[in-house]
Amino acid sequence: MSSKTYDLEERLVDFAVMVLDLSEKMPKTFAGNHLSKQIVRSGTAPALNYGEAQGAESRADFIHKMKIALKELRETYVCLKIIKKKKFLTIKDVEATTNENNELISIFVKSINTAKKNVK
Repeated sequence: MSSKTYDLEERLVDFAVMVLDLSEKMPKTFAGNHLSKQIVRSGTAPALNYGEAQGAESRADFIHKMKIALKELRETYVCLKIIKKKKFLTIKDVEATTNENNELISIFVKSINTAKKNVK
């Protein structure tokens, strides 16, 4: 396993833990519970989908699985925006997770584009 693969997988696992920590701080209201459950699903999915991508059966399958992980990261980003705008948590609580989310989105966009170029 290359160190790049390991680092990205670890980053995704760490990101999932950050999301889980945030979800546990959410208010125990109907809306708070709803968004908490949603961010847990979308925020932990990229690590799991990346694991699937590592076992892809073809380059096209790899790209497809990476795109699914990217969609989940984008969904998490929107969920974080809602949490911030509604002020369920302080900006300080959400800032590090949002920053990491943005960095991961950039990594996935670049990886997908590179994989697409390598297909041609």
